[in-house]
Order: sequence, then structure tokens, then C-alpha cells
Amino acid sequence: MILFDDIGSYPLPKDVTRPWIVEAVKRNDPKFLNILRDAMRQKIEAGVDVPTYPQFQDMNQQFLDIINDESKTEEPLLVRKDKARIVELEALEEVGAEYYRKNGKKLNVRVCVTGPVELYMKQFGGTAYKDVLNALAESVDRFIGNSIDNAKQFRIATVSIDEPSIGINPQIMFSETDLVEALDKAAKTAASHNIDTEIHLHSPLHYKPVCRVPSIGIIGVESAANPSYLDLIDKKDLDEYDKFLRVGVARTDIYNMAAVLNEKYGTNVWKEPARLEKIVTGMETQQVIEKRLETTYGIFGERIKYAGPDCGLGSWPTQELAFRLLRNTGAGIKEFLKRRKTG
Repeated sequence: MILFDDIGSYPLPKDVTRPWIVEAVKRNDPKFLNILRDAMRQKIEAGVDVPTYPQFQDMNQQFLDIINDESKTEEPLLVRKDKARIVELEALEEVGAEYYRKNGKKLNVRVCVTGPVELYMKQFGGTAYKDVLNALAESVDRFIGNSIDNAKQFRIATVSIDEPSIGINPQIMFSETDLVEALDKAAKTAASHNIDTEIHLHSPLHYKPVCRVPSIGIIGVESAANPSYLDLIDKKDLDEYDKFLRVGVARTDIYNMAAVLNEKYGTNVWKEPARLEKIVTGMETQQVIEKRLETTYGIFGERIKYAGPDCGLGSWPTQELAFRLLRNTGAGIKEFLKRRKTG
């Protein structure tokens, strides 16, 4: 069974800005909480099986602001578990209750936490201090543990460690052994609760060390925009280490797709929203997405556990366009599974 999920980020509503979000989080503004809930409802309506809490905050500062607050840590960079809050999840309790009343079962939610390597690179750059990396890894684990303990109206089904720098940033100076140890610490609580644990990589170039991480079971690959990434992964490794894939089957690189449309129509599609809609009506259609999944399944078969958009949709111009991409993705995955079952 392949489940449809999303990576997390989502466009803001019209007339809401990123600076406003920063201030709204600080003052626990009810409007921010309502924006979160509405975006989550959109993901559910689009058919996402395991939606990620809507990420409107900066992926690094959301966690570093807490980790760097001495009043919220028990030692440098080690957050107190009771302060390791993901406020978005608390806001979604209301949505979870609505879902249960309507469907008679709990909503499955995906939690995305910025990984220890990414947080380290943001704060310290290329110098390698193993003890600091491990402290950040323990803090990441505490954010996850706190989320698991406090989820009442929904079920945390998937936890993803977001590590875009691994495989891309040449400044990472840690040894493979140190990386494996830190990633294992970061995901240990999720794994101990039998929750699907995933790492989201923007490039699978260094996926092999991840195979050695006991607590991570799923490797995410942005394979819709970059089909050649699949060539870097050997199914034998997945079989040997008993790992699975989360594959991208819908492109999210909207600037590249818009450039294609600009060239095709000889115009600036950002100024012509009707043209920009060609992304979901002519490029990333249900049929295209279904075909991508079929091709990828032909390579990896049952080693695919999740499928969805390559990355987050925060850079997309409107929520409506992002919603339509999610809906197309869900329809493509559903049709593929239906054909496979009947065929």
C-alpha cells in the first residue's frame, strides 16, 4: 500500500506576509491558528492520506529560537522536553476532533522536524563539533517526543527529519559515523513508538549512510523534477537494510515550470494567473503523476511506502493552485493503485 503525503509548507493566504507570521507566533495570535487549521483542512480535502502540519514558519528558526532560549533549555542547545513545543500541532487538535466526528477514526498526521545537521549548519557552519551535533539531535528527538505525548485528537503516523544539506552542502565536515549517530538519536523516540520514521533529502547522493541509521526506515527522494536521482539508489541496498522510499511524483519547482511556460507563451506568466494555471491543467496532471509513479514502481516495487509532491508548496503563488496540485497528485496515486489492484 502506497500512502499519499505532503512535505509540509503551504502558501499563505492572500494579504498575509512572512513577517506577520513571525510576530503572530510570538503573540499566539488566534488568526495564525485559524490560518493553520484552514490549510490543514485544505490538505485533507485534497485527499492527502497523511498530511503534514502546515509549515508557515522558517524551518530553522522555528526550532532554533527555542533551542537558543536559555529559559527553555537544561544545558546549552538541549531543550527541556516540556518546552519542545510545535505550536502548529496544538492548533490542529480542533481539526483532528472534526475529522474524527466526520469519519469515525483519527486523522493520521505527518510531523516534520528540521534535522540536527541542518540546524548545525545554520548556526555553526562548517566546523565540526560532535558534542554540539549530538545535543541538537537530542533536542530534535525531544520535539518529536513532546509531540507524540501531547497528540490527543489525531495520530502521529509519520515523523520526517528534514535534512536538505546532506548530499548538497560540501561544508559538512562530520564523518559518516558521526552523522549516523546523530540521525539515530534524532529519530529514536519516534522509532520506539513504531511510527514511520523518514529522512527528507533534497539529493540522495549520500543515501547509503542513512541506510545504516537504525531508527530511520524511509528515505525521501525528490524524483519528480529529478528522475535521475532514482539512478543513484540501488534497490539491493534497500533490501539489505530493510529500508523504504518516499518518492516525489509531482513537481514543486514552480519557478522552473513557470520559466517553461514563459518561453512557450512568450510572456510573464506571473502576471497572467490564467497562464500559470497550466501547471496544474497541462503539466502536473493526474495522468502525468500516475505515469511517474508507475515508472518508479517498476524500479522499486514494494520498497515504495509513500508518494507525494517533491517538496513543500510554500513558494507557490496561491493556496488554490497548491490545492489543485495536491488534488491531482492524490488522483494520480489513487488511479495507479486501482489499476494495479485490478490488473
